[in-house]
Parts: sequence; structure tokens; C-alpha cells
Amino acid sequence: MFASCADPKALDGLAWMLCYLSSGKHLLFYGSFLVVIALMLVVAPVALAFGFGGALAARSHIAPLRWFGKGYTSMVRGIPDIIFFLFVPVAMDQGLEYLRHKILCPDWTAPIRQGNDFLVCPAAKLPLNSAPQIYHEVYGFALAVVAFAIVFGAFAANVIYGAMRAVPRAQLETAEAYGMTPAQVRRRILIPQMWTYALPGLSNLWMILIKATPLLFLLGVEDIVYWARELGATKSQIYDFPHPDWRLWYFLLLLAFYLGMTRVSEIVLGRLATRLARGQATMAGEAMRKAGA
Repeated sequence: MFASCADPKALDGLAWMLCYLSSGKHLLFYGSFLVVIALMLVVAPVALAFGFGGALAARSHIAPLRWFGKGYTSMVRGIPDIIFFLFVPVAMDQGLEYLRHKILCPDWTAPIRQGNDFLVCPAAKLPLNSAPQIYHEVYGFALAVVAFAIVFGAFAANVIYGAMRAVPRAQLETAEAYGMTPAQVRRRILIPQMWTYALPGLSNLWMILIKATPLLFLLGVEDIVYWARELGATKSQIYDFPHPDWRLWYFLLLLAFYLGMTRVSEIVLGRLATRLARGQATMAGEAMRKAGA
């Protein structure tokens, strides 16, 4: 990065370490922390949307929708997460390329499936081979977001479904007696009341999502685990900065990062739970009411 770091063999001590920590690969390592945080911030609302859709479908009076909602949650919850994390990106990638191949290359006569290979015309590749590297990285990140959202959306749907059932039926009947339509009851009474019951389960899902981000490594995304393993491993003389096995120190850094993320999450979620419990007919809400009396 700096002109003084051009010849690592001429460096020693603190100068060597500063040049090592500011190398191009380390800059990618630092950037991968932002990738992990971005994944969590993007997946959380998308998974929550999947969860709302699954919960509302499971409560629907229309049988096919109800079967779909219950089938979605049961299927994802009953299959190991790692299978979905590996299956969804591959299935989506090949499905999109197949559709593009049929549209863009109608004259292609060779079979797409050739043994173990999946071959489409060059124009149907996603992204194109000539596309900048950033396009490949964004595409891989988008596939990872969809895979995470499908898995965590199913768990969120189960939590939200149970929270909706926990809302006292008397409140819904009172709203109906005042002339509210089912949509108004759901929007004005059910969903606002539901959050108090759903937050503990959704908080656990958020913690699990934090711990699941290292699975990005399995999806081909160069995340913090990938770079910690690469940079911490013993280097040979073909590298500019050879060093002993430092993986322990890199993984200790990851340990501190994840502990910090969970601690900050606990503080934020705790304050949110206190705010939502205010005025609610729950044990926490009653305790707050008695304390203020």
C-alpha cells in the first residue's frame, strides 16, 4: 500500500508489521467485516418479510394458501440448514441461466446437461464472463441473501404464527364488534399486539443469524472466516510476507467481533422489549404498571 513497503524483505520489526497489516489482502479482510454486517442488515428485513408471508398464509382461510404456509415452515425447519444454504444458490443460479439460455440462445442445439456439467451459451451466463469482478461478488452475495432469507424466514414464520395465536382473542372480537373489517383487525390490533409475544423468538433468531454468517464461506463469498484462514496460515516464500502459523490470533479476533456483535444486540433488543411491553397485558407490562403506580 505504501511505497516503503515495496520490498518486504528489507523491512523488520514494527515497520514490517505495519506494512503487513496494510497490505492489499488485509484491506480485503477488513472489508469482509462490512460484508458480514451488510448480510445481517439485509437478511433480517427480508427474512422477516418471508416470515410475515408464511405466518399469514398459515392463518389463511383459503386452503391452498394455508397448506403452502404450513408446508413452507415444516419443510425448511425439518431439513438441515446447510442443505438449503448449498442447494438454493445452485438451484437459483442454474434456473436463471437456463431461462436466459432459452430466451437468448434459441438456436443452441447442444444439450445443457452434459454428464456432470451444466453448460449454457456464453450470453446466458450470470454474470457474464466479461463482467467486472464486482458484479460477480454482488451476484454471489445476492444468492447468499436469498438462501439465508428462505431459511430464517421459515423460522420467523413459525415464531410470528405463534405470537399471533397468543394475542387474546377477546381483543380481536371487541374490534370486530366495533365494526372493523378482518383486514383492519389484523392491521390495527393483531400485528401491533403480536410484537410483544414475537420479540423473544425473533431475538433468538437474530442471534442465530449472527452465528450463521460464517456459512458465507461455504457459498463462495470471501468473508471474515475465509480471510482469517488464508492470512493466518503459514506462508511460503512465494508470498510477500511469510510468517508462522498465526491462525489462532486471527480467530481470536473473530471471537471478539462476534462477542461484541451479540453484546450490542442484547442491549438493543432488551431496550426494544421494554418499550414494547409498556402498556401490554403481559407479565413484563404488568410489572412496569405496578412499578409506576
